[in-house]
Formats: sequence, structure tokens, C-alpha cells
Amino acid sequence: MAHDARIFVAGHRGLVGSAIWRELQRQGFTNLIGKSRGELDLVDGGAVKTFYAAEKPDYVVVAAAKVGGIHANNTQPVAFLRDNLLIELNLIHGAWEAGVKKLLFLGSSCIYPRLAPQPLKEEYLLTGPLEPTNEWYAVAKIAGIKLCEAYRRQHGCNFISAMPTNLYGPNDNYDLNNSHVLPALIRKFHEAKIASAPSVTCWGSGSPERDFLYSDDLAEACVFLLEHYDGEPFINIGYGRGLTIRELAETARRIVGFPGDIIWDTSKPDGTPKKLMDSSRIFALGWRPRTDLETGVRLAYGDFQRRFGGI
Repeated sequence: MAHDARIFVAGHRGLVGSAIWRELQRQGFTNLIGKSRGELDLVDGGAVKTFYAAEKPDYVVVAAAKVGGIHANNTQPVAFLRDNLLIELNLIHGAWEAGVKKLLFLGSSCIYPRLAPQPLKEEYLLTGPLEPTNEWYAVAKIAGIKLCEAYRRQHGCNFISAMPTNLYGPNDNYDLNNSHVLPALIRKFHEAKIASAPSVTCWGSGSPERDFLYSDDLAEACVFLLEHYDGEPFINIGYGRGLTIRELAETARRIVGFPGDIIWDTSKPDGTPKKLMDSSRIFALGWRPRTDLETGVRLAYGDFQRRFGGI
């Protein structure tokens, strides 16, 4: 990509989009386009069409989505399905209409079947039932992958897809009602430390295994794919090693400095028992993550303290 190429990062203020924005700037790209939700409602097809006509981006990164954890997915199925379908359709169809050179669509590891073999390989998509606690979001993300494939096959578009693993880092969402597991743990332990609480209660048994990737590492992978990958098959992006939610909680508790106990509420759902990404395809292309969990969680907690330390 030329360093003066017009690159639209949809969702540039979120966890993923802001990391990609920072990485593009770090690598010397000078013509970035970002719109807040107030400036451009991605659910509004007419507004997106007008945006494409006015801004004429050369490249598009679809990092915008309605996201959340188990509780949010369970209680807002319409929003997670409808809003994400509309965002994807508007951005992908609009990119074709506008003659965008290349588009990168970002999905989620929840696209895979609940009981798929581990680690998750790209070819396991659509081989079994989804995890019920996040199937609405998963169905929308699968549709985004298939939209990119369809526009490639019918119109010859260079639209690619990547599936990140569980992410964390700067600009994460720490709302306890709709955040993912690590930011929720950071906030819970921080608030408990401030309040001198004797314990923190966490959902589930702590036994599920997950793969966690720092958002700046994902951003490097995304720019790498924009410059080095043009294939139709989507590509996993993970850290390459998993850990249990219990191990994650213990790490977060230690880094936050909370001295109390962790109580596991087994009446709450665990979600998928095991979800580890096979990232061998992108590793073979030459990309590897840089940030280990200890370093990443310390950076994430520092970000939380700068933004919400007074909570």
C-alpha cells in the first residue's frame, strides 16, 4: 500500500479499530479516514453510500461491530444479529460500489462450532452447531465472511477476512454488563481493591480455555495481511497458546493487586468449553505476536487506570 493511500478504518475508536489506526500511523500511513458513530451511522445504508461517494477510500478495514460478552449476547439477540448484519452489508456492498481496491473484514473466533476439534482450524467453519450464548453474533460474523467471498466470486473484489481470537488492550470496554472477560476481571478486581472487599465473584467454573491476543499485535497482523495476503480463505489470528479463565483471573488479580479471594459462581454459564485458535497459516506467512500475557495485562490495566482509575 502506498503511504498516502486513503484508508478507512470503520470503528476506529474501539479496541480493534484504534489499534489498527495506531499501527497504520506507526508505519507511516498519512491519509487515514475515521468517523465516529455520531458522524456516520453504519447501520444506515444511505449514509454509508454517501460517505463512500464523498471520501473515496482506497482501502477499507471493517473493525466496526456491536460486541459484548455472554450476558449482552443473551439479552440483546436482535441487536447483535440485525445491527451487525447491516453494518457488514452496508460497508461491504458500499466498498464494491465505490471501487475500493481492497477490504479487510474482521470476524470473531465465536464463528466456530461449540464442540469443534481443538485448536480451531479455518476449515472447521460450519461443521457443527454454534455456542448458544453467542450464536446471534456468530451468525452475523459468518455472514460477513460469506459476503466477502460472494463479492470476490461474482465481482472480482479483493475482499479478505480474518478471524481474531479473544482480544484485549487500550480502549477496551469495561462496562460490566456487556464487556468481555478480561476487561470485566480488571474492573472487578480494581473496584474490589479500592473498596477493600474480601472477595470477587466470577461467572462460571473458571475451567474454559481461551487464547488471548493483545490488540496491538492484532493490528500488526491486519496491516500485514493488507499488504501480503490476497486469498479468498479467511485466516485465523491468535496468540498460539491458551489458558483457563481461572488462570486468567489469577493473573489479573495479581497484576491489579487485589489480595482477596475469587469465588466462582457455577450457576452462571461458562460458554464454549475450549476455544483455542490454530494460527499456523498466518504464522507460515511470516507474522508472529510480540506481547506475552503478563506484559499485555499490565498494559491493559494501565489503560484502565488512566481512563477509569477513579471508579
